[in-house]
Amino acid sequence: MNKKYDALALFSGGLDSILACKVIQDQGLKVLGLHFVTPFFGNPEKVEHWEKIYGVEIMAVDISDEYIQMIMDIPSYGMGKLINPCVDCKIMMISHAKALLDRFEAKFIISGEVVGQRPMSQRPTALNAIKNTSDTRDVLLRPLCAQSQPITPVEEAGLVDREKLPNIAGRGRKDQLAMAREYGFTEIPTPGGGCKLTEIENSARFFPLFKKLDKPDVNFFKLAITGRQYWAGNKLLAIGRNQRDNERVEELFRENDYMFEVRGFPGPLSLGRAACNEEWTRQEIIDAAAMTASFSPKAVKSGEEVSVAIISPEGEMAINVMPARETETGFSGPDLEGLKEWKIAREKSKQVKRV
Repeated sequence: MNKKYDALALFSGGLDSILACKVIQDQGLKVLGLHFVTPFFGNPEKVEHWEKIYGVEIMAVDISDEYIQMIMDIPSYGMGKLINPCVDCKIMMISHAKALLDRFEAKFIISGEVVGQRPMSQRPTALNAIKNTSDTRDVLLRPLCAQSQPITPVEEAGLVDREKLPNIAGRGRKDQLAMAREYGFTEIPTPGGGCKLTEIENSARFFPLFKKLDKPDVNFFKLAITGRQYWAGNKLLAIGRNQRDNERVEELFRENDYMFEVRGFPGPLSLGRAACNEEWTRQEIIDAAAMTASFSPKAVKSGEEVSVAIISPEGEMAINVMPARETETGFSGPDLEGLKEWKIAREKSKQVKRV
């Protein structure tokens, strides 16, 4: 992609980001939407569809490794109720956009942020922190709420006509919905940030990895949102719920993993992986096979031992097990127990490092 653009936009696929692009396009300016992707947010498979229905050119930008590293390094502006580093997240994306300005000969950056829209990242103090920390005071424009904010260098330079921008504020969506109707959008995104780190169930899936891993492992985080999740110490067992999950399990499989499949009965594929380079014990392998078989209704109904094929670091093998979810190893679903204590300990560690 070697085209030139007037502005680069943070394009999440949410209504505010779409409208921010459109109001700048209305001024005869060329906009490229940057759709940032991590295991926690992003839908690159939708880019082509969005381009078609909203008339905005979009490029997917994967920032997975450094995003995970940012959380592991303890976000400078803290987290929300769960593991969501909303302010640091926006700083990272805007900083990336700034680094791409020269590549596309773009003059400024736009974001769909609205003052008061989100309690953590769109408070006035947070918006100022994002602008200052990303060092984008001269190039950042928030067009949807620009008229309620001090005039920016982008407007002063005449790149954008301030008087033609909306004046939106607060958590309501009435103005945005009215604009969407005026533009004739056939699809209007529902409210919500679309970030898995703000959701209890998904945060519980990621939390064990943030506790156990000492460096970013994108594949592992992708596995954490695949299928049903069961942990026993440092061992994760991901069990497919449907054909799509089974295919994903095959895609994410690595040479030190264990893959389990019931023979003779329809059922899921499951993938076992150890954090911290731990080896699997014989009992853990047997129990993982029994867990996998327990999600094959016909295998359970047989009332007998079933054969489970295993692909492992030692090669291929098969074992006979009774389908069971109560096992000696004690595989159990992920939870957020200890999250508060973990966050407090990390904050204390950060303060010690500053001293």
